[in-house]
Amino acid sequence: MLSYHEHNAARQLPKLIKLLKQGKTLALVSDAGMPTISDPGYKLVAACVEEGIAVSCVPGPSAVTTAIAISGLPTDRFFFQGFLPPKRSARLRTLTELKAIPGSIIVMESARRLTKMLADTHHCLGERDAVVTRELTKRFEEVRRGTLDELVRHYASTGPPKGEVTVIIGPRSDTAPQISSKALDQMLEAAFEGASLRDAINLVSAETGLPRRSVYQSALKLTKGRT
Repeated sequence: MLSYHEHNAARQLPKLIKLLKQGKTLALVSDAGMPTISDPGYKLVAACVEEGIAVSCVPGPSAVTTAIAISGLPTDRFFFQGFLPPKRSARLRTLTELKAIPGSIIVMESARRLTKMLADTHHCLGERDAVVTRELTKRFEEVRRGTLDELVRHYASTGPPKGEVTVIIGPRSDTAPQISSKALDQMLEAAFEGASLRDAINLVSAETGLPRRSVYQSALKLTKGRT
């Protein structure tokens, strides 16, 4: 086994390429997540491609696809940002660039910077639905949903979570699918049968891709009309 990471990649790459050219078969494995995704393994793949060395992939666990799959936010279009810059000024510039993305946005972040990142995201992108996931597929897996403002207030109160964090930020409200009020009310009425208000809202939001807060407002009007 050979160690290969961000800090020794430049030194290890020539050795690995030499072994491959000698006819050896190498496997790139990771102790966290999918190799090459926000990972220096992509440099090894790029070097192999440049040298004409065949590369194959056996997919493994990936926080990116796992988080978007269970988020309940639109999955038809999404953008993988990866880690945002640690310095606030650079982070704000990057977030401003992401404002025009017409889909969900996936961000990886360290737990200790999570609250500041969510606050900056709320400042730059406005109020959006978001999901914070941590320790996916592990014993202490947690998925917390809410608006950006709600999530900021939660983590400001409880402190940063433990473990590896992946955040899904919902699309702008003006990019959400257009559904008539009548059709939305019908979907909510059907969802209310056998489900709590919260579960019905989550279900309809996931099915339509509409922001949870807009579905919540429609649900409130319906329930008030019943009383």
